[in-house]
Amino acid sequence: MPYKEPKVEKLYYAIGEVAGMLNVPVSTIRFWENEFDILKPMKNKKGNRLFTQADVRNLKIIHHLVKEEGMTLEGARKKLEGKWDETDNKFEINQSLQKIKAILLDIRDNI
Repeated sequence: MPYKEPKVEKLYYAIGEVAGMLNVPVSTIRFWENEFDILKPMKNKKGNRLFTQADVRNLKIIHHLVKEEGMTLEGARKKLEGKWDETDNKFEINQSLQKIKAILLDIRDNI
């Protein structure tokens, strides 16, 4: 069995990296930070925002609700305040289904 390097997870992500992951402008991330209480990025001495894995996950959930499901910011805020566990579970299921879809499409294309 060949040696496989373990995937290295970063502890903190800069705002530009997070914006790149979500394919949104940096200003959108800053705006969402002010709009949603669940986003609390750390700031270094220079004032640069540093996002943890949990922050990135929360941003992905917000992005999914606002950009993919078409919710308003107010609607997304209410959904996250009232039913966080349910929203988190649905997001996890959606991510799993997207991965399965990608695998199946890859298999179909390589047959």
